[in-house]
Amino acid sequence: MRIHHLGIAVESLQAAVPIFSMLLGKPPDSEEVVADQKVRVAVFQMGDSRLELLEATSEDSPIAHFLSKRGPGIQHMTLAVHDLPGTLQKLEGGGVRLIDREPRRGAGNERIAFLHPSSTAGVLIELVEEP
Repeated sequence: MRIHHLGIAVESLQAAVPIFSMLLGKPPDSEEVVADQKVRVAVFQMGDSRLELLEATSEDSPIAHFLSKRGPGIQHMTLAVHDLPGTLQKLEGGGVRLIDREPRRGAGNERIAFLHPSSTAGVLIELVEEP
């Protein structure tokens, strides 16, 4: 298991991308809209991991909710796993509360699932399946 990426909630990609581009010394490697999650994503690849800047595309998106409650900042941490369904089953069997009982599609069309922060020391954890 490794840290795959950190998701950072921002009010505006237009404002945040130049800051991170300057900080990281490069433009984003990709940008996309993930309609299912109502989010626009700018991805900065950094070696084996990456930063994802997340902008809400709707007032009722999880990112909009996060921003209204906590303001901009780290919204989630993503861990890479090799067997997402098996990992979810094992975690649920161990008492971890799941947001997603079945994998769904995230940015980059990757298979993902979220764990509820009430079971993970207050941190929203996303799991992503790697081959």
